[in-house]
Formats: sequence, structure tokens, C-alpha cells
Amino acid sequence: MAQQMSDLEYLKLNKFQRFGLKFVAFFKAIPGWFKNLGIKIWAFLKRSFWGIVNFFKNLGLTFWYGDWKTKVSYFVMGFGSVMRGQWLRGILFFLFEVIFILYLALFGGHYLGRLYILGTVESTIGDDGTIVYGENSFNILLYGVLSLFFIVAFIYTWYLNIKQNRIGEEYEKAQKKLATASDDVRALVDKDFYKTLLALPTLGILIFTILPIFFMILVAFTNYDKSHFPPQNLFGWVGFDNFGLLLQWGNSEGASFSMTFGQILLWTLVWAFFATFTNYFLGMLVAMLINKKGIKLKKLWRTVLVFSIAIPQFISILFVSNMFAEDGIINGILGAISGGKLFIDFWGEAWIARITVIVINIWIGVPYLMLVVTGILMNIPADLYESANIDGASAWQQYSKITLPYMLFITGPYLLTSFTGNMNNFNVIYLLTGGGPKVQEYYGNAGKTDLLITWLFSLAVNDTNYKLAAVIGIMVFIVVAVLSLVIYNIIPSTRNEEEFQ
Repeated sequence: MAQQMSDLEYLKLNKFQRFGLKFVAFFKAIPGWFKNLGIKIWAFLKRSFWGIVNFFKNLGLTFWYGDWKTKVSYFVMGFGSVMRGQWLRGILFFLFEVIFILYLALFGGHYLGRLYILGTVESTIGDDGTIVYGENSFNILLYGVLSLFFIVAFIYTWYLNIKQNRIGEEYEKAQKKLATASDDVRALVDKDFYKTLLALPTLGILIFTILPIFFMILVAFTNYDKSHFPPQNLFGWVGFDNFGLLLQWGNSEGASFSMTFGQILLWTLVWAFFATFTNYFLGMLVAMLINKKGIKLKKLWRTVLVFSIAIPQFISILFVSNMFAEDGIINGILGAISGGKLFIDFWGEAWIARITVIVINIWIGVPYLMLVVTGILMNIPADLYESANIDGASAWQQYSKITLPYMLFITGPYLLTSFTGNMNNFNVIYLLTGGGPKVQEYYGNAGKTDLLITWLFSLAVNDTNYKLAAVIGIMVFIVVAVLSLVIYNIIPSTRNEEEFQ
């Protein structure tokens, strides 16, 4: 729509007309985005298909035309490398294969074979009253997933072994010198030192981040809850039944879950919006007031504000929570002033509790934003304001035309991460209200101030309802991912500097 008018016509529009034009253009562009997304997905699938075909084709050709050392390496990893003098690589390949075979034969194979059913032998009580434990669905799922990761790692390592043999064979035919063990060691502390440094962190991320995420996703497709809690009971696969609860709107338990999810999702978005933008604009205002010419004791005001973030957050939040309790300091002061007539139930009334947590979050977040904004404000060219003063621009015009656009351009990525971070702001909500006030119409002991992340925690820890907690975790990821993609394509920071200017 903006492309259908000339630049001069577009510049004649006021700020609200331009925003409306961009807003309409954004939604009109959505079908095109989906079309482009479909084209990219199809192109990706085609590349993946032909990549797989070429992968197996190259493996077959390498085996068919390779020498006997390469052929043996298909079955005994590292054999070709050892025979070509690269004994360090060969030994490592061979040891990895031995460890993999032993792992599957002695441990992982059993769990991998039971992964499709997650166990059939339940625990029983013997004649003497002791518990005779059967299979453990949790261990089957955990070690089964670990075995799948190990298989993927083995396939990749086996491919590297074949690739190394192909390169070694080409070097032999060209009569080039292959890297020796000393060359490999020297490379790991010199040219490839980054690989040495990143090896342990990468392994840690794989084991402690990617593996738990994959495990959590799989839990969402099971009936893992307190009625199916191992090792006393087994849990099994239920497909998409747990996700189907999100679409039920009757009087069943599923309807309660879907209604609660919708209500808490709405409050989570409202909370994230106000928690992000109240801190942002008030922090900017405080920074501008402190930096204003003529203000004395600037360092003192900054120091006073920083005290709220210098103290560990969980301590200050717990203290503030007690201040606003029924018998807290705030109600004590209100009672003393009103002669015992005035009392506010800050954590008992839903709308009061929601407003209170937003206000307290302002107290927590504004000092940090003030520090961030202070550094940015100092970098805005002073001649822009001087030119604006000469042209007779008011303080509001200078703010709306110079300060705010500059701030949005610089801090756009921060706003995005702050918004998504506030959607998962566990500490403030949990330590202030614990999600309360609790209401009976909400499923899973949820409360009016619960965010999706605190409700997930309550379902997992208090109700032992891991299946629905996993569903919520996946839905949180989807919501955050979609919002992040949309916001990222709107914020000015995604444009180049020339377009911004």
C-alpha cells in the first residue's frame, strides 16, 4: 500500500497515518509470508532429499572404488587411518566404536528396545509386604532417548571415519603427506584450538540442555502423572491426547484445562506488555530527568536507584511481599491513618494483586533501565537537539522526533528479549504471590496472577502432572517463538541505518 503512493505523498502523512498504513501493510503481507515460507520449506525438503540421496551415493561409490583399507574401515572404524600412519585418529575411531557396541549390548540396547512401549512389568507387593519393583518407564524413556542420541553421534562419527579414509586415499594417490599424530595434537593446541575449547561446553549443552528439552517434548505425548508415577506405576504413550485437551470447551476436565490455559495465556501477555513497557518508558523518563542540565547530585540519585538491583532480587521481593501482606507494614500504616477502617487485601483480590505485581515490577526494573538508557542518551548527537531548538521544537517534539526513535532503534533487540523474558518471569510472580489468589474454576490449583511458567511449575511440582506441564512448556515455546518472529520484523532495529535516518 505504501508502495502505491509516492515518497512525497507518504511524507505528507502524519505519524498516526503512517502507523496505520504500516499496520495494514503488515497484515496484507502475511499471505505472502506464508507463501514464501511454503516455498522455502519445499526447497529445503528438496535439498534434504537430494542431500540424503547424494550421501548414500557417495558412500556406495567410496566403498566400490575404495581400496581394501577403506572397505575394512566401513566395519572396523579407524582401520584405514591406522594403516596409513594416522594411528591417533584410528585408535580414537576404533575406541568409539568399541564403546558404542558395548553400551548398546550391555545397557542401552535394552532400554532402546523398550522405548516403543515404555515397559510392561509393573511393580507388585510380595507376600512379605515388600515392594517388588518392575520396569521403570522413566528410566526407559531417559536412557532410550540417550541411546538415540548416542546412535546419531555414532553415525556421524562413522561418516567422519569414511570421509577421513577417502581423503587419505586421495592423498596417497597424489603422493601427498598425511597428517601424523603429532600434527593432530599440534593442530588441537594451535590452528584448531577453538575446537578444543568448545568440545566440553558443546558436550555439556548437549547433555544438560538439548537432551532434557527432547525428553520434555516426549513426556508431553505420554500419560506421566501422579497416577502413572514410576517406579510404582508405569506410564505409556498417548499420542496427541494431551494436546487435544487444549481444544475441549465442555464441562470435562479437559475443558477446565483449556479454559485455564486461555485465561493464563491472556494474563501472561498482558503482564509481559506492561512489565516491559512501563519499565522501559519510566526508566527512560528517570534517566532523562537525572541527565537534565541543572540537576544536582546526579551520582547520588543514580546510586539510590541502583540499591534496588544491588540487593539479591529474591530477598527484596520476599520482603516486599511481606510488606503488602494482610498483616504487613502497608496495611499497618493504612490502619493507623484511618483508625483501623482502611484495609486493602493486596494478594486476595485478583485485580488488586495484578496491579500490585506490575507496580512492584516497576520498582525492580526501572533502575536497570535507567542505567541502560543513560549510556544511550549520552551518545545522541547534541547538534540534533540544538537544531531542533533553533527550529522552535518543543520538548515533546524533540522527544518524539529525536530521542524516542533513536532509543527504539538502539534498544529494539532489548525490548524483544525483555518482552519474552517477562513472559517467563518466574521470580517476581512466584515470590510475590505464589500465583494467587487461587480460584476453584482454574485447573491445576492455578491462580489469577499465575503466568504460564509458574503454572507449569505448580503442575509439575505440586500436582505431579508432568504430561500437562510438558504441554504447557511446548506451547510457551510456540507462543514466544511466534511473537519473537513477528516483533523482530516490526522493530526499527531490523532496518539498516540509512533507512532509519
